[in-house]
Amino acid sequence: MTTKKFLCIQRSQPGACEKPSPAQMQEMYAHFHAWRLKFRDNILDMGGKLGGGKVVTSQGESDGPFVELKEVAGGFMIITADNLEKAVEVARECPGVVMPGSSVEVREIHTA
Repeated sequence: MTTKKFLCIQRSQPGACEKPSPAQMQEMYAHFHAWRLKFRDNILDMGGKLGGGKVVTSQGESDGPFVELKEVAGGFMIITADNLEKAVEVARECPGVVMPGSSVEVREIHTA
């Protein structure tokens, strides 16, 4: 079976959660490190946090992402998996998914 690439987009609701305490941050980092080790063969690019940007159309550009969105795309990563179900398994165990108001969108990247 051919290994496929998947784009994982971390989403959250604006202002959905309180800032974690230092102890909660330490626990979160420990969970994240364990997850990253467990799925090291699947994580192709850890990606990163997304900042502000522009929306480009044929008519020009505007500031984005739009403020009226119900959720914000805050980060991304690229993983490899044999199929969508395996990619979803990797994303489901990502520590960021357990935060209230958070989700990970998993999309296959077609290369041909």
